[in-house]
Amino acid sequence: MTIAGKTFRSRLMTGTGKYDSQEVMAESIAASGSEIVTVAVRRVQTLAPGHEGLAESLDWRKLWMLPNTAGCKTAEEAVRVARLGREMAKLLGQEDNNFVKLEVIPDPKYLLPDPIGTLEAAEQLVKEGFAVLPYINADPLLAKRLEEVGCATVMPLGSPIGSGQGIKNAANIEIIIEEAGVPVVVDAGIGSPSEATYGMELGADALLVNSAIALAGNPIMMAKAMGMATEAGRLAYLAGRIPIKNYASASSPLTGTIS
Repeated sequence: MTIAGKTFRSRLMTGTGKYDSQEVMAESIAASGSEIVTVAVRRVQTLAPGHEGLAESLDWRKLWMLPNTAGCKTAEEAVRVARLGREMAKLLGQEDNNFVKLEVIPDPKYLLPDPIGTLEAAEQLVKEGFAVLPYINADPLLAKRLEEVGCATVMPLGSPIGSGQGIKNAANIEIIIEEAGVPVVVDAGIGSPSEATYGMELGADALLVNSAIALAGNPIMMAKAMGMATEAGRLAYLAGRIPIKNYASASSPLTGTIS
């Protein structure tokens, strides 16, 4: 998978929030096989509970940091935080890292992204040389507009963040995938490995999973399962499933039977 000219082996992106400890987080990310790890810039900068020492807990020689603008309610906030995220990546040795996961979320209840604010922030950040990965509702027209302004990917939600509802917007996500000229990453709402596989079977280029791993009974085991599910879904998509029929079709040939 290639994003903004950088190639990755894994198609699973993971998050760093909600884990019981930094040790469990690090082991889970390793078990998942993920190479792209998203970090909430504002929470690291303020040393919010659960984020102390987060940056030092992971080996950034092996992982690619995806700073995110979580907690930003306006385009202006998101642009400022993205700039901080780029500097944070440089401090950790990733001098050429211009990636940012763009989130503009003014809605505190459902945590749905603001399409207008996201587009405004994306336009500014692209001008500043960022590889912008915008988190959006599953809106095909918005996805195409973000691609046109120069975003490196589009990241439609499967369902609300942390809800574990699975992929509720499959029809729209399929349209986004069909029309996109950039990688499509299904982000938010995936709760189980079967849902991860389904997202990849739709033709998504990658997934981003956090809560389903961090809040699982055994996060490390779930992380491994999510990594395997992502691979299985991609292989299934490339292989092509059989057509769905309204009638039975015998697996064994009907000729040469014993009478």
